[in-house]
Amino acid sequence: MAIILLDRIVAAAAAVRRVVTGQADVSRAAWVAVLAAFGVVVATVVSIISVVRTPEQLAPVTLDAPPSVDQLGTPTPGTPRGQAHPAATSQTTAASPSVSAAPPPVESPTSAPAAAPSSASPTPATLAADFAIEDKALLSYGAAVTINNPGPVPVAQWMLAITLPRESLRISTVQGARATQDGAVWTFVPDGSAGQVPGSASARVTFRVNGAAVGATPTACTIDGVTCGGLSN
Repeated sequence: MAIILLDRIVAAAAAVRRVVTGQADVSRAAWVAVLAAFGVVVATVVSIISVVRTPEQLAPVTLDAPPSVDQLGTPTPGTPRGQAHPAATSQTTAASPSVSAAPPPVESPTSAPAAAPSSASPTPATLAADFAIEDKALLSYGAAVTINNPGPVPVAQWMLAITLPRESLRISTVQGARATQDGAVWTFVPDGSAGQVPGSASARVTFRVNGAAVGATPTACTIDGVTCGGLSN
């Protein structure tokens, strides 16, 4: 390269010398050639000086290596080749637990339990009875027993017992009860709902004793085991 440059410089100098000394015919074309040669020489010299001063600019250009698959990330379906997407970085955000204050328990007003109805029935009061002879005939007499209930609870079941002086005496025309005989003892019990003794009230049992009018009054009278009143011995 240096030899070629020197040869061109010498040729250019010779041409200039001939022109100056008048040894050659000078024409306009010659002057153009001389100027062109001089320009080539100057450009060559400038190029040499530039190469000598900055040799690093003549280093071969290296191409960067293509990015790896890890750097480009996995392309999503439908993405054209050559358009690499950066790998998506998953960012996990820890959800802060929400602290919610539990509402205070609401105290329901305590109400007194309703009193359960008593399953036990009220105890009925003890009955009392009064015997009385209402009319007399030649061989019979009519009698009545009044049963009193001093309590407020009605009494549906009771038993009246009347003992006559002889077994030959008979009782008939019974009202307000049903009568049965066992020797000289006659037992009276309620005849259905008609024999119920209401509370704080009374019920009557009437009947007729046949066979004698004098000396045939009952020797005993009880209501539920309690002696009747009005009986004369």
